[in-house]
Amino acid sequence: MNAVIPSPTGQAARGGAGSLAAAGPWRVRADRSLSEVADTVRALLAPHLGARLLADGDPSAHGSEIVLTLDATGVPHGRTVGVAPAGTAEPADEAYALTVGAHGITCRARTPEGVFRAATSAAQLLLTTPPDGAIEALRLSDAPHYAWRGLMIDPARSFVTPGEVRQVIDLAALYKLNVLHLHLTDNEGWRLAVPSLPALTPGADASGPGVSDPDASSPGVSDPGVSTAAAFYSADEYRDLQAYATRRFVTIVPEIDLPGHCAALRAALPDLPPAPAPEGLADRFPFVPPLDLADAATHSAVSAVLADVCALTDGPFVHIGCDEAVGITADAFKVAVHELRSLTRKFGKRPVAWQESSRAGSGPEDIAQFWVDVPMMDLPDSAEELAARPELAASGMTMEITSALRTFFAPSDHDIERVLAGGGRLLLSPQSHLYLDRRYAAEVTPPAQAEAAARLGFPHYRPRDVRHTASWDPASHGIPDESVAGVEATLFGETLRGIDDLTTLLLPRLGSVAETAWSGRPPLWAEYRGRIARHAPLWRERGLVHFAAGDVPWA
Repeated sequence: MNAVIPSPTGQAARGGAGSLAAAGPWRVRADRSLSEVADTVRALLAPHLGARLLADGDPSAHGSEIVLTLDATGVPHGRTVGVAPAGTAEPADEAYALTVGAHGITCRARTPEGVFRAATSAAQLLLTTPPDGAIEALRLSDAPHYAWRGLMIDPARSFVTPGEVRQVIDLAALYKLNVLHLHLTDNEGWRLAVPSLPALTPGADASGPGVSDPDASSPGVSDPGVSTAAAFYSADEYRDLQAYATRRFVTIVPEIDLPGHCAALRAALPDLPPAPAPEGLADRFPFVPPLDLADAATHSAVSAVLADVCALTDGPFVHIGCDEAVGITADAFKVAVHELRSLTRKFGKRPVAWQESSRAGSGPEDIAQFWVDVPMMDLPDSAEELAARPELAASGMTMEITSALRTFFAPSDHDIERVLAGGGRLLLSPQSHLYLDRRYAAEVTPPAQAEAAARLGFPHYRPRDVRHTASWDPASHGIPDESVAGVEATLFGETLRGIDDLTTLLLPRLGSVAETAWSGRPPLWAEYRGRIARHAPLWRERGLVHFAAGDVPWA
Protein backbone atom coordinates (compact mmCIF):
# COMPACT_ATOMS: atom_id res chain seq x y z
CA MET A 1 0.00 0.00 0.00
CA ASN A 2 1.33 3.44 -0.92
CA ALA A 3 1.63 6.19 1.72
CA VAL A 4 0.19 9.15 -0.21
CA ILE A 5 -1.61 11.75 1.97
CA PRO A 6 -4.34 12.70 1.14
CA SER A 7 -5.12 9.20 -0.06
CA PRO A 8 -6.42 9.31 -3.66
CA THR A 9 -9.94 8.03 -4.20
CA GLY A 10 -8.91 6.37 -7.46
CA GLN A 11 -6.19 3.75 -7.02
CA ALA A 12 -5.39 0.77 -9.24
CA ALA A 13 -2.35 -1.46 -9.57
CA ARG A 14 -0.92 -1.85 -13.07
CA GLY A 15 -0.47 -5.59 -13.21
CA GLY A 16 2.47 -6.71 -15.32
CA ALA A 17 3.93 -3.19 -15.58
CA GLY A 18 6.80 -3.94 -13.22
CA SER A 19 7.96 -1.47 -10.62
CA LEU A 20 10.03 1.69 -10.46
CA ALA A 21 13.37 1.78 -8.67
CA ALA A 22 13.49 4.68 -6.20
CA ALA A 23 17.28 5.03 -6.34
CA GLY A 24 17.25 7.28 -9.39
CA PRO A 25 18.87 9.53 -10.39
CA TRP A 26 15.74 11.60 -11.04
CA ARG A 27 14.88 14.41 -13.37
CA VAL A 28 11.74 16.57 -13.65
CA ARG A 29 10.55 17.05 -17.23
CA ALA A 30 7.59 19.28 -18.13
CA ASP A 31 5.62 20.89 -20.91
CA ARG A 32 7.11 24.27 -21.78
CA SER A 33 4.06 26.01 -20.28
CA LEU A 34 4.79 24.26 -16.95
CA SER A 35 8.42 25.33 -16.57
CA GLU A 36 7.73 27.31 -13.39
CA VAL A 37 5.81 24.39 -11.87
CA ALA A 38 8.75 22.12 -12.72
CA ASP A 39 11.18 24.49 -10.98
CA THR A 40 9.00 24.44 -7.86
CA VAL A 41 8.80 20.64 -7.87
CA ARG A 42 12.60 20.46 -8.14
CA ALA A 43 12.89 22.83 -5.18
CA LEU A 44 10.60 20.60 -3.09
CA LEU A 45 12.60 17.49 -3.98
CA ALA A 46 16.06 19.00 -3.55
CA PRO A 47 16.37 18.61 0.27
CA HIS A 48 15.67 14.89 -0.12
CA LEU A 49 17.38 13.78 -3.32
CA GLY A 50 20.52 15.92 -3.30
CA ALA A 51 22.85 14.64 -6.01
CA ARG A 52 20.19 12.13 -7.08
CA LEU A 53 18.19 15.05 -8.56
CA LEU A 54 19.42 15.94 -12.03
CA ALA A 55 19.49 19.61 -12.94
CA ASP A 56 17.23 20.93 -15.68
CA GLY A 57 18.93 20.22 -18.99
CA ASP A 58 21.39 17.67 -17.54
CA PRO A 59 22.54 15.62 -20.57
CA SER A 60 22.80 12.39 -18.56
CA ALA A 61 21.14 9.62 -20.49
CA HIS A 62 20.17 7.65 -17.42
CA GLY A 63 17.62 8.32 -14.72
CA SER A 64 13.95 8.10 -13.90
CA GLU A 65 11.58 10.94 -14.69
CA ILE A 66 8.73 12.83 -13.09
CA VAL A 67 6.83 14.09 -16.13
CA LEU A 68 4.46 17.05 -15.81
CA THR A 69 1.93 17.51 -18.58
CA LEU A 70 -1.35 19.27 -19.31
CA ASP A 71 -3.27 16.21 -20.43
CA ALA A 72 -6.80 15.26 -19.32
CA THR A 73 -6.31 11.51 -19.88
CA GLY A 74 -7.69 9.72 -16.85
CA VAL A 75 -8.30 12.96 -14.94
CA PRO A 76 -11.57 12.81 -12.96
CA HIS A 77 -14.25 15.48 -12.81
CA GLY A 78 -14.68 16.07 -9.07
CA ARG A 79 -17.21 18.21 -7.22
CA THR A 80 -15.33 20.83 -5.25
CA VAL A 81 -17.33 22.95 -2.79
CA GLY A 82 -16.52 26.07 -0.81
CA VAL A 83 -14.79 29.39 -1.39
CA ALA A 84 -11.88 29.56 -3.80
CA PRO A 85 -8.97 31.12 -1.86
CA ALA A 86 -7.46 32.54 -5.02
CA GLY A 87 -10.59 34.66 -5.49
CA THR A 88 -12.00 33.04 -8.61
CA ALA A 89 -15.76 32.74 -8.97
CA GLU A 90 -15.49 28.95 -9.05
CA PRO A 91 -13.00 26.69 -7.26
CA ALA A 92 -9.87 25.86 -9.23
CA ASP A 93 -9.75 22.57 -11.11
CA GLU A 94 -7.21 20.66 -9.00
CA ALA A 95 -8.16 17.18 -10.24
CA TYR A 96 -5.25 15.02 -11.33
CA ALA A 97 -4.17 11.62 -12.57
CA LEU A 98 -0.82 9.95 -11.99
CA THR A 99 0.76 6.86 -13.56
CA VAL A 100 3.80 4.98 -12.27
CA GLY A 101 5.72 2.96 -14.87
CA ALA A 102 9.08 1.28 -15.10
CA HIS A 103 10.83 4.50 -16.14
CA GLY A 104 9.09 7.18 -14.15
CA ILE A 105 5.96 8.90 -12.91
CA THR A 106 3.65 10.88 -15.21
CA CYS A 107 1.50 13.63 -13.67
CA ARG A 108 -1.53 14.76 -15.68
CA ALA A 109 -4.16 17.44 -15.12
CA ARG A 110 -6.22 20.01 -16.95
CA THR A 111 -4.58 22.96 -15.13
CA PRO A 112 -1.11 23.84 -13.80
CA GLU A 113 -2.57 23.72 -10.28
CA GLY A 114 -3.81 20.19 -10.85
CA VAL A 115 -0.44 19.15 -12.26
CA PHE A 116 1.23 20.50 -9.13
CA ARG A 117 -1.14 18.52 -6.88
CA ALA A 118 -0.25 15.40 -8.87
CA ALA A 119 3.45 16.20 -8.48
CA THR A 120 3.13 16.36 -4.69
CA SER A 121 1.62 12.86 -4.78
CA ALA A 122 4.54 11.75 -6.95
CA ALA A 123 6.96 13.33 -4.48
CA GLN A 124 5.35 11.47 -1.58
CA LEU A 125 5.48 8.16 -3.46
CA LEU A 126 9.18 8.67 -4.00
CA LEU A 127 10.11 10.14 -0.62
CA THR A 128 8.25 7.54 1.47
CA THR A 129 10.04 4.73 -0.38
CA PRO A 130 13.55 3.81 0.85
CA PRO A 131 16.26 4.66 -1.73
CA ASP A 132 16.98 0.94 -2.18
CA GLY A 133 13.28 0.14 -2.61
CA ALA A 134 10.80 0.25 -5.47
CA ILE A 135 7.54 2.05 -6.19
CA GLU A 136 4.66 -0.18 -7.28
CA ALA A 137 3.36 0.39 -10.80
CA LEU A 138 -0.06 1.98 -10.33
CA ARG A 139 -2.55 4.60 -11.38
CA LEU A 140 -3.86 7.26 -9.02
CA SER A 141 -6.59 9.84 -9.63
CA ASP A 142 -8.28 12.32 -7.35
CA ALA A 143 -9.98 15.70 -6.92
CA PRO A 144 -10.57 17.80 -3.79
CA HIS A 145 -13.85 18.09 -1.90
CA TYR A 146 -13.22 21.47 -0.22
CA ALA A 147 -11.81 24.43 -2.12
CA TRP A 148 -10.33 26.15 0.98
CA ARG A 149 -7.85 23.91 2.83
CA GLY A 150 -5.92 25.98 5.29
CA LEU A 151 -3.49 26.24 8.18
CA MET A 152 -3.20 29.20 10.54
CA ILE A 153 0.05 29.97 12.39
CA ASP A 154 0.59 32.67 14.99
CA PRO A 155 3.65 34.90 14.50
CA ALA A 156 2.02 37.51 16.76
CA ARG A 157 2.71 35.49 19.90
CA SER A 158 5.72 33.45 18.77
CA PHE A 159 7.51 35.01 15.83
CA VAL A 160 8.20 32.79 12.83
CA THR A 161 11.05 34.08 10.67
CA PRO A 162 10.57 34.42 6.90
CA GLY A 163 12.71 31.34 6.31
CA GLU A 164 10.61 29.35 8.74
CA VAL A 165 7.38 30.56 7.10
CA ARG A 166 8.75 29.21 3.83
CA GLN A 167 9.27 25.85 5.54
CA VAL A 168 5.63 25.86 6.62
CA ILE A 169 4.49 26.83 3.11
CA ASP A 170 6.43 23.90 1.64
CA LEU A 171 4.90 21.54 4.20
CA ALA A 172 1.40 22.81 3.42
CA ALA A 173 1.96 22.41 -0.31
CA LEU A 174 3.26 18.85 0.06
CA TYR A 175 -0.03 17.90 1.72
CA LYS A 176 -2.21 19.83 -0.77
CA LEU A 177 -3.22 22.62 1.61
CA ASN A 178 -3.74 25.86 -0.27
CA VAL A 179 -4.12 28.60 2.40
CA LEU A 180 -1.65 29.89 4.98
CA HIS A 181 -3.44 32.20 7.42
CA LEU A 182 -0.99 34.45 9.30
CA HIS A 183 -2.24 35.73 12.67
CA LEU A 184 -0.10 38.88 12.44
CA THR A 185 -1.38 41.01 15.32
CA ASP A 186 -2.43 40.43 18.90
CA ASN A 187 -1.77 41.73 22.39
CA GLU A 188 1.74 40.27 22.29
CA GLY A 189 2.98 41.83 19.07
CA TRP A 190 2.44 43.50 15.70
CA ARG A 191 4.26 41.59 12.98
CA LEU A 192 3.76 43.50 9.73
CA ALA A 193 5.31 46.88 8.97
CA VAL A 194 2.57 49.35 8.03
CA PRO A 195 4.02 52.29 6.06
CA SER A 196 1.32 54.72 7.22
CA LEU A 197 1.88 53.93 10.93
CA PRO A 198 5.58 53.18 11.53
CA ALA A 199 5.01 53.40 15.30
CA LEU A 200 3.52 49.90 15.13
CA THR A 201 6.98 48.48 14.36
CA PRO A 202 9.42 50.90 16.08
CA GLY A 203 12.67 51.51 14.25
CA ALA A 204 11.39 49.82 11.11
CA ASP A 205 12.25 50.62 7.56
CA ALA A 206 8.99 49.43 6.04
CA SER A 207 10.75 48.16 2.90
CA GLY A 208 13.89 46.72 4.53
CA PRO A 209 14.31 43.51 6.50
CA GLY A 210 12.21 43.32 9.63
CA VAL A 211 14.15 40.44 11.13
CA SER A 212 17.55 38.93 10.58
CA ASP A 213 17.10 36.14 8.04
CA PRO A 214 20.66 35.36 6.99
CA ASP A 215 19.83 33.02 4.10
CA ALA A 216 16.46 33.95 2.67
CA SER A 217 16.84 31.40 -0.10
CA SER A 218 17.22 28.50 2.31
CA PRO A 219 13.99 27.25 3.92
CA GLY A 220 13.97 27.09 7.68
CA VAL A 221 16.82 29.41 8.57
CA SER A 222 16.05 31.10 11.87
CA ASP A 223 17.87 33.58 14.04
CA PRO A 224 17.70 32.57 17.71
CA GLY A 225 18.99 36.00 18.70
CA VAL A 226 15.93 37.80 17.36
CA SER A 227 13.77 39.45 20.00
CA THR A 228 10.20 38.32 19.52
CA ALA A 229 8.92 41.68 20.78
CA ALA A 230 10.76 43.56 18.03
CA ALA A 231 10.46 41.08 15.15
CA PHE A 232 8.21 41.73 12.18
CA TYR A 233 7.91 41.29 8.42
CA SER A 234 8.88 44.25 6.29
CA ALA A 235 6.78 45.07 3.25
CA ASP A 236 9.37 43.44 0.98
CA GLU A 237 9.57 40.31 3.13
CA TYR A 238 5.79 40.03 3.12
CA ARG A 239 5.68 40.39 -0.67
CA ASP A 240 8.43 37.77 -1.07
CA LEU A 241 6.54 35.31 1.17
CA GLN A 242 3.41 35.78 -0.92
CA ALA A 243 5.33 35.19 -4.15
CA TYR A 244 6.93 32.06 -2.67
CA ALA A 245 3.52 30.76 -1.62
CA THR A 246 1.92 31.56 -4.97
CA ARG A 247 4.50 29.43 -6.79
CA ARG A 248 3.28 26.56 -4.60
CA PHE A 249 -0.40 27.38 -5.21
CA VAL A 250 -0.83 28.56 -1.62
CA THR A 251 -2.66 31.81 -0.84
CA ILE A 252 -1.54 33.86 2.16
CA VAL A 253 -4.37 35.40 4.19
CA PRO A 254 -3.17 38.05 6.69
CA GLU A 255 -5.08 38.60 9.92
CA ILE A 256 -5.27 42.01 11.62
CA ASP A 257 -7.18 41.07 14.78
CA LEU A 258 -9.54 43.88 15.86
CA PRO A 259 -11.37 45.42 17.74
CA GLY A 260 -10.12 43.28 20.66
CA HIS A 261 -6.67 41.69 21.03
CA CYS A 262 -5.28 45.17 20.43
CA ALA A 263 -2.64 45.79 23.12
CA ALA A 264 0.16 46.06 20.55
CA LEU A 265 -1.77 48.71 18.63
CA ARG A 266 -2.62 50.57 21.85
CA ALA A 267 1.05 50.58 22.83
CA ALA A 268 1.87 52.36 19.57
CA LEU A 269 -1.15 54.70 19.74
CA PRO A 270 -1.81 55.12 23.47
CA ASP A 271 -4.31 57.98 23.19
CA LEU A 272 -7.07 55.98 21.54
CA PRO A 273 -10.14 55.78 23.82
CA PRO A 274 -11.63 52.48 25.00
CA ALA A 275 -14.81 51.18 23.47
CA PRO A 276 -17.98 51.60 25.54
CA ALA A 277 -18.05 48.85 28.17
CA PRO A 278 -21.09 46.94 29.44
CA GLU A 279 -22.51 48.34 32.66
CA GLY A 280 -20.51 47.27 35.69
CA LEU A 281 -17.67 45.75 33.65
CA ALA A 282 -15.35 48.72 33.15
CA ASP A 283 -12.10 48.47 35.16
CA ARG A 284 -13.19 45.23 36.88
CA PHE A 285 -11.17 42.70 34.90
CA PRO A 286 -7.60 42.76 33.50
CA PHE A 287 -8.47 42.85 29.80
CA VAL A 288 -7.24 45.28 27.15
CA PRO A 289 -10.12 47.61 26.22
CA PRO A 290 -11.30 46.96 22.65
CA LEU A 291 -11.15 49.73 20.08
CA ASP A 292 -14.05 52.12 19.54
CA LEU A 293 -14.57 52.34 15.78
CA ALA A 294 -17.10 55.13 16.31
CA ASP A 295 -14.23 57.34 17.52
CA ALA A 296 -12.82 59.47 14.69
CA ALA A 297 -9.13 59.06 15.61
CA THR A 298 -9.50 55.31 16.05
CA HIS A 299 -11.37 54.98 12.77
CA SER A 300 -8.67 56.98 10.99
CA ALA A 301 -5.87 54.81 12.39
CA VAL A 302 -7.62 51.53 11.60
CA SER A 303 -8.46 52.78 8.12
CA ALA A 304 -4.79 53.58 7.49
CA VAL A 305 -3.76 50.12 8.71
CA LEU A 306 -6.27 48.26 6.56
CA ALA A 307 -5.51 50.41 3.50
CA ASP A 308 -1.84 49.45 3.72
CA VAL A 309 -2.44 45.78 4.53
CA CYS A 310 -4.89 45.45 1.64
CA ALA A 311 -2.47 47.19 -0.72
CA LEU A 312 0.38 44.88 0.34
CA THR A 313 -1.71 41.70 0.03
CA ASP A 314 -1.79 39.93 -3.33
CA GLY A 315 -4.58 37.52 -2.42
CA PRO A 316 -8.26 38.45 -2.32
CA PHE A 317 -8.84 37.98 1.44
CA VAL A 318 -7.93 39.87 4.62
CA HIS A 319 -8.93 38.45 8.01
CA ILE A 320 -10.24 41.13 10.41
CA GLY A 321 -10.42 39.08 13.62
CA CYS A 322 -13.49 40.13 15.63
CA ASP A 323 -13.08 37.41 18.26
CA GLU A 324 -13.12 37.66 22.05
CA ALA A 325 -13.75 41.42 22.23
CA VAL A 326 -14.04 41.33 26.01
CA GLY A 327 -15.37 44.56 27.51
CA ILE A 328 -17.34 46.07 24.63
CA THR A 329 -21.09 46.64 24.42
CA ALA A 330 -23.11 44.76 21.83
CA ASP A 331 -23.89 47.99 19.97
CA ALA A 332 -20.26 49.12 19.88
CA PHE A 333 -19.21 45.65 18.68
CA LYS A 334 -21.71 45.82 15.81
CA VAL A 335 -20.32 49.21 14.80
CA ALA A 336 -16.78 47.81 14.89
CA VAL A 337 -17.60 44.78 12.76
CA HIS A 338 -19.54 46.82 10.21
CA GLU A 339 -16.70 49.34 9.87
CA LEU A 340 -13.99 46.68 9.63
CA ARG A 341 -15.91 44.86 6.92
CA SER A 342 -16.70 48.06 5.07
CA LEU A 343 -13.12 49.32 5.12
CA THR A 344 -11.73 46.00 3.94
CA ARG A 345 -14.15 45.94 1.02
CA LYS A 346 -13.45 49.60 0.26
CA PHE A 347 -9.77 48.73 -0.13
CA GLY A 348 -10.50 45.91 -2.54
CA LYS A 349 -10.43 42.79 -0.37
CA ARG A 350 -13.01 40.35 0.93
CA PRO A 351 -13.13 40.17 4.74
CA VAL A 352 -12.94 36.96 6.75
CA ALA A 353 -13.68 37.06 10.50
CA TRP A 354 -14.07 34.75 13.45
CA GLN A 355 -17.58 33.48 14.15
CA GLU A 356 -18.36 36.20 16.72
CA SER A 357 -18.68 38.61 13.78
CA SER A 358 -22.05 36.99 13.00
CA ARG A 359 -23.52 38.84 15.99
CA ALA A 360 -23.26 42.03 13.94
CA GLY A 361 -25.28 40.39 11.17
CA SER A 362 -24.24 38.08 8.37
CA GLY A 363 -24.79 38.29 4.63
CA PRO A 364 -24.04 36.10 1.60
CA GLU A 365 -20.58 37.62 1.11
CA ASP A 366 -19.49 37.08 4.71
CA ILE A 367 -17.15 34.26 5.76
CA ALA A 368 -17.17 33.38 9.46
CA GLN A 369 -14.51 31.11 10.92
CA PHE A 370 -16.25 28.66 13.25
CA TRP A 371 -14.05 27.73 16.19
CA VAL A 372 -16.04 27.26 19.39
CA ASP A 373 -19.28 26.51 21.19
CA VAL A 374 -19.75 25.84 24.88
CA PRO A 375 -20.00 22.02 24.60
CA MET A 376 -16.69 21.71 22.76
CA MET A 377 -14.97 23.79 25.45
CA ASP A 378 -15.16 20.63 27.59
CA LEU A 379 -15.56 22.56 30.86
CA PRO A 380 -16.11 20.71 34.16
CA ASP A 381 -19.64 20.76 35.58
CA SER A 382 -18.64 20.31 39.21
CA ALA A 383 -15.77 20.69 41.64
CA GLU A 384 -15.29 16.92 41.48
CA GLU A 385 -14.89 17.02 37.71
CA LEU A 386 -12.46 19.90 38.02
CA ALA A 387 -10.39 17.96 40.56
CA ALA A 388 -10.24 15.05 38.11
CA ARG A 389 -8.70 17.30 35.43
CA PRO A 390 -5.12 17.97 36.58
CA GLU A 391 -4.35 20.05 33.49
CA LEU A 392 -7.07 22.52 34.50
CA ALA A 393 -6.08 22.66 38.15
CA ALA A 394 -2.47 23.34 37.17
CA SER A 395 -3.59 26.23 34.96
CA GLY A 396 -5.42 27.96 37.82
CA MET A 397 -8.92 27.08 36.69
CA THR A 398 -11.65 27.44 39.32
CA MET A 399 -15.40 26.82 39.21
CA GLU A 400 -15.90 30.60 39.33
CA ILE A 401 -13.76 30.98 36.22
CA THR A 402 -15.59 28.07 34.59
CA SER A 403 -18.92 29.78 35.21
CA ALA A 404 -17.62 33.06 33.78
CA LEU A 405 -16.36 31.25 30.67
CA ARG A 406 -19.74 29.58 30.12
CA THR A 407 -21.48 32.94 30.38
CA PHE A 408 -19.04 34.73 28.08
CA PHE A 409 -19.11 32.04 25.39
CA ALA A 410 -22.84 31.27 25.60
CA PRO A 411 -23.66 33.34 22.46
CA SER A 412 -21.29 31.12 20.47
CA ASP A 413 -23.84 28.31 20.62
CA HIS A 414 -25.98 30.25 18.12
CA ASP A 415 -23.32 31.73 15.81
CA ILE A 416 -23.70 28.99 13.21
CA GLU A 417 -27.44 29.64 13.08
CA ARG A 418 -26.82 33.35 12.54
CA VAL A 419 -24.43 32.71 9.66
CA LEU A 420 -26.74 30.22 7.97
CA ALA A 421 -29.76 32.50 8.39
CA GLY A 422 -27.91 35.32 6.64
CA GLY A 423 -26.66 33.14 3.81
CA GLY A 424 -22.99 33.40 4.80
CA ARG A 425 -20.29 30.74 4.67
CA LEU A 426 -18.52 28.94 7.52
CA LEU A 427 -14.83 28.13 7.56
CA LEU A 428 -14.58 25.06 9.80
CA SER A 429 -11.91 25.27 12.52
CA PRO A 430 -13.50 23.59 15.56
CA GLN A 431 -11.40 23.96 18.68
CA SER A 432 -12.30 20.40 19.70
CA HIS A 433 -10.22 18.83 16.91
CA LEU A 434 -8.54 21.40 14.62
CA TYR A 435 -6.87 23.59 17.25
CA LEU A 436 -3.44 21.99 17.11
CA ASP A 437 -2.19 23.98 20.11
CA ARG A 438 -3.57 21.07 22.15
CA ARG A 439 -1.34 18.99 24.38
CA TYR A 440 -0.63 15.40 23.52
CA ALA A 441 -2.08 12.80 25.87
CA ALA A 442 0.28 11.23 28.40
CA GLU A 443 -0.53 7.71 27.22
CA VAL A 444 0.92 8.40 23.72
CA THR A 445 3.91 10.49 24.87
CA PRO A 446 7.35 8.90 24.38
CA PRO A 447 9.72 9.42 27.33
CA ALA A 448 12.16 11.41 25.20
CA GLN A 449 9.48 14.03 24.51
CA ALA A 450 7.84 14.17 27.94
CA GLU A 451 9.18 17.67 28.63
CA ALA A 452 7.83 19.02 25.34
CA ALA A 453 4.47 17.29 25.88
CA ALA A 454 4.12 18.89 29.31
CA ARG A 455 5.14 22.35 28.12
CA LEU A 456 3.46 22.71 24.73
CA GLY A 457 -0.22 23.40 24.17
CA PHE A 458 -2.94 25.52 25.71
CA PRO A 459 -3.36 24.33 29.31
CA HIS A 460 -7.18 24.57 29.38
CA TYR A 461 -7.62 21.99 26.59
CA ARG A 462 -7.91 18.31 27.47
CA PRO A 463 -4.81 16.48 26.16
CA ARG A 464 -5.59 14.12 23.28
CA ASP A 465 -3.90 11.48 21.15
CA VAL A 466 -3.25 11.73 17.41
CA ARG A 467 -6.25 9.56 16.62
CA HIS A 468 -8.54 12.20 18.16
CA THR A 469 -7.60 14.79 15.52
CA ALA A 470 -7.93 12.19 12.77
CA SER A 471 -11.45 11.28 13.93
CA TRP A 472 -12.98 14.68 13.12
CA ASP A 473 -15.79 14.52 10.56
CA PRO A 474 -16.90 17.81 8.90
CA ALA A 475 -20.41 16.37 8.59
CA SER A 476 -20.72 16.10 12.39
CA HIS A 477 -21.70 19.79 12.62
CA GLY A 478 -24.74 19.39 10.39
CA ILE A 479 -23.73 22.27 8.11
CA PRO A 480 -24.80 21.90 4.47
CA ASP A 481 -21.90 21.69 2.01
CA GLU A 482 -23.14 24.77 0.18
CA SER A 483 -22.67 26.79 3.39
CA VAL A 484 -19.10 25.61 4.06
CA ALA A 485 -16.23 27.81 2.89
CA GLY A 486 -13.66 25.15 3.69
CA VAL A 487 -11.51 23.67 6.46
CA GLU A 488 -8.65 25.26 8.39
CA ALA A 489 -6.49 23.99 11.24
CA THR A 490 -5.07 26.56 13.67
CA LEU A 491 -1.94 26.64 15.79
CA PHE A 492 -1.79 29.53 18.24
CA GLY A 493 1.60 30.30 19.70
CA GLU A 494 1.22 31.05 23.41
CA THR A 495 3.50 28.19 24.48
CA LEU A 496 5.93 28.10 21.54
CA ARG A 497 9.60 29.02 21.73
CA GLY A 498 10.56 28.43 18.13
CA ILE A 499 10.03 26.46 14.95
CA ASP A 500 10.80 23.10 16.59
CA ASP A 501 7.95 23.63 19.05
CA LEU A 502 5.64 24.64 16.20
CA THR A 503 6.34 21.51 14.15
CA THR A 504 6.15 19.28 17.25
CA LEU A 505 2.53 20.33 17.68
CA LEU A 506 1.88 20.28 13.93
CA LEU A 507 3.31 16.88 13.07
CA PRO A 508 1.91 14.26 12.75
CA ARG A 509 -1.55 15.82 13.23
CA LEU A 510 -1.45 17.99 10.11
CA GLY A 511 -1.62 14.92 7.85
CA SER A 512 -5.12 13.89 8.91
CA VAL A 513 -6.38 17.47 8.71
CA ALA A 514 -5.08 17.69 5.15
CA GLU A 515 -6.70 14.38 4.22
CA THR A 516 -10.07 15.34 5.71
CA ALA A 517 -9.99 18.78 4.06
CA TRP A 518 -9.18 17.25 0.68
CA SER A 519 -11.55 14.28 0.81
CA GLY A 520 -14.36 15.75 2.94
CA ARG A 521 -14.31 12.85 5.39
CA PRO A 522 -11.99 11.49 8.09
CA PRO A 523 -9.45 8.81 7.21
CA LEU A 524 -9.86 5.23 8.41
CA TRP A 525 -7.55 5.20 11.40
CA ALA A 526 -6.44 1.55 11.18
CA GLU A 527 -5.12 2.16 7.66
CA TYR A 528 -4.13 5.82 7.96
CA ARG A 529 -1.80 5.38 10.95
CA GLY A 530 0.46 3.16 8.87
CA ARG A 531 0.64 5.72 6.07
CA ILE A 532 1.47 8.68 8.31
CA ALA A 533 4.19 6.62 10.02
CA ARG A 534 6.08 6.41 6.73
CA HIS A 535 6.31 10.22 6.52
CA ALA A 536 8.68 10.64 9.47
CA PRO A 537 11.85 10.32 7.30
CA LEU A 538 10.45 12.97 4.95
CA TRP A 539 10.04 15.39 7.86
CA ARG A 540 13.50 14.65 9.23
CA GLU A 541 15.09 15.28 5.84
CA ARG A 542 13.41 18.69 5.81
CA GLY A 543 14.75 19.46 9.30
CA LEU A 544 11.29 19.30 10.90
CA VAL A 545 10.85 17.94 14.42
CA HIS A 546 7.78 15.75 14.91
CA PHE A 547 6.05 14.18 17.90
CA ALA A 548 6.64 10.42 17.96
CA ALA A 549 3.20 9.63 19.38
CA GLY A 550 2.66 6.12 20.67
CA ASP A 551 -0.57 5.57 18.72
CA VAL A 552 1.35 5.71 15.41
CA PRO A 553 3.49 2.67 14.45
CA TRP A 554 6.68 4.53 13.54
CA ALA A 555 9.16 2.47 11.53
